[in-house]
Amino acid sequence: MRQITARQRQIVLLLLDRREGMTAAEIAAEVGVSVRTIHREMEEIEKKLDAYGLYVYKKSGTGIWIEGADDEEIATFRNRLLSDKPSDFSGEERGVFVLCDLLDAEEPVKLFALAHSLKVTEATISNDLDELELWVKRFNLELIRRRGYGVEIEGEEADKRNAIGQLAIEHLDYSNLVGKNETYQTNPVVARLLAMISKSVLLDVEKTLWDMDWARTSELNEAAYTHLLIDLSVTVKRIRQGLRIKAGSMHARYPASEEIRVFTGRLEAKLQISFTEDEIRYVTSLFDRAAAASAHSELVLTDMEMAENVRKLIERLMKLTGMPFPEDRSLREGLLEHMGAAMKRIREGARIRNPLLGAIRKDYEDLFRMVRESVDEIIRDLDVPDEEIGFLVMHFGASIERLQQLSRNVRAILVCSSGLSSSRLLGIRLAKEVPQIEVLGNVSWYEATRLSASDYDLIISTINLPLAEDQYVKLSPLLTSEDIEKLLKYIQNTILTPKTSEADSTMRELAEARTAPSMESLRIRAALMNEIVSLLDRFQVNDVDNDGSLEGVLKQMIGIVSRNGGVSDPETIIARLLERERMGSQLIPDTSLALFHTRSRLIPQPLLHLFRLRNAVSLADEARASAILLMLAPKELPRESLEVLSEISAMLLRTELIDLMDRGAEEEIRSYLAEELQHYFHIHLPMTH
Repeated sequence: MRQITARQRQIVLLLLDRREGMTAAEIAAEVGVSVRTIHREMEEIEKKLDAYGLYVYKKSGTGIWIEGADDEEIATFRNRLLSDKPSDFSGEERGVFVLCDLLDAEEPVKLFALAHSLKVTEATISNDLDELELWVKRFNLELIRRRGYGVEIEGEEADKRNAIGQLAIEHLDYSNLVGKNETYQTNPVVARLLAMISKSVLLDVEKTLWDMDWARTSELNEAAYTHLLIDLSVTVKRIRQGLRIKAGSMHARYPASEEIRVFTGRLEAKLQISFTEDEIRYVTSLFDRAAAASAHSELVLTDMEMAENVRKLIERLMKLTGMPFPEDRSLREGLLEHMGAAMKRIREGARIRNPLLGAIRKDYEDLFRMVRESVDEIIRDLDVPDEEIGFLVMHFGASIERLQQLSRNVRAILVCSSGLSSSRLLGIRLAKEVPQIEVLGNVSWYEATRLSASDYDLIISTINLPLAEDQYVKLSPLLTSEDIEKLLKYIQNTILTPKTSEADSTMRELAEARTAPSMESLRIRAALMNEIVSLLDRFQVNDVDNDGSLEGVLKQMIGIVSRNGGVSDPETIIARLLERERMGSQLIPDTSLALFHTRSRLIPQPLLHLFRLRNAVSLADEARASAILLMLAPKELPRESLEVLSEISAMLLRTELIDLMDRGAEEEIRSYLAEELQHYFHIHLPMTH
């Protein structure tokens, strides 16, 4: 292929994926350059494509697109473009290659060797290393550079594995990891990263993990589960290279359970490797980290500052658009879940990818501008990138569709890679554009591969899946006209076959079953109501005659809770509450009430206690609290408990409840919570059926 640069390749691939066309401004936003640069690059691209019988078309109001003699010719060109090595790499691509080489190396790498492999000067590599140094430090690693010695990354083996895993998370999609579309592997950066974690190992690990069928993984969310898979794959790859966790490392404090030993034993047999005792303890730490990450996202609704920001964002967008967004409970829950993880990524400096950004800007131009302005006004302490704004726009776009949606009457399940925002948007757009399809729910990629065919009629995915092509249909979350045509053709060719009579029979049985409450629905009702009653029965209001520091106040509070068997190790719980406060004040905005919460195996059951302080106590960020609401819960918590605690947290934004917390009697507060939770119980249950 004629010398095509990395940037030109990126532009061409964008246009090949967006056959309906993209404006120069959209391309510029995706690539991260100016519109003038795009126009200059397009002149070169036109000349190079002409040699392959492809043509660049430009039309005012539509944009730029590429056409060929037929779809097969375009597909052939695309595969060749992916398999050819560009004459140069972008700075970001070079950075990935350099990090992979250094993390994989067991001895220093010469600067000229890095420069030669990437076809750039030593000065260019030196500048790249300057930019990579901060990234390396995030993982407690050190970038060593000495004249005559070379370059190396120095640090603990566990930290190097963590860095490799994060590289994969930042630069690979689920499709790259589990999809059957092998053309992704011909992208040099993707191929290099897949080699670092070994895709074949990842799939073996995933199969072994699934076969365990244990609670450790069944309760993880998709992001935590996938991150765990990557970490375990990196571990296996490094063990095979002879790079092991050193004896006596920090992971010695993780006692390995019998189930972890069974799991590593199965991996040993399947992959022909051996785990030392230290490696088994390290694997235990990976499972604990995944559980903590999943629990953080589940209980993110108790982050009061985030809840307040979500409330302000919803109200501001309601005023700007006239849409009754506050009526949409799914919007609030979706934003809380997404923004909690998003703000964490931004604060940690993680790379944020949104492959749909260009399409979102085009299809939701006005809404994108409104969300961008609103976020800038509400969240002033962080620079929120356009990629995250794009995800938020999808939440609001889905809400608009939901508030106007039509009735639905057919079965499908969704698999999406961009989280709840894309799955909800696709689900609602499907209901509007193809109303005969009923979306049964959203599942992760790994759940989709195990579902019984009798549970659904079709799988609709936004990513490549490790399934045969005739077992699912891949669409864009924005559901373009091409997607609708593709979907209808898929239904015609695969669903409406001679097997239809059997499917119709199954659907009739399901319809009949829905006429009466199912046993599962009854269990959910009972569990949810039981959690509400139990939590309110244990609710207490206590006056604390305090003096001195926050630590002293917490000791008094936990002492009261411990006397009733609420905590088995008070010192540890106090330390966790103090650590969380050091990360940022737990004070509810514009009040003197603070919410302190944590989850731990040392807490036997969910507890809610209010403590009114004689003397206001100082918190982080120069805040002061005269009352503290203590919310404690076990590490392993039923979803019903999480929902109740999250709903109570959301209520703390209401003036009536804040006033009651300040001056109301215990029974008044309990009655208010009971009334509001009963209301929540009635409107929530239809959604759980």
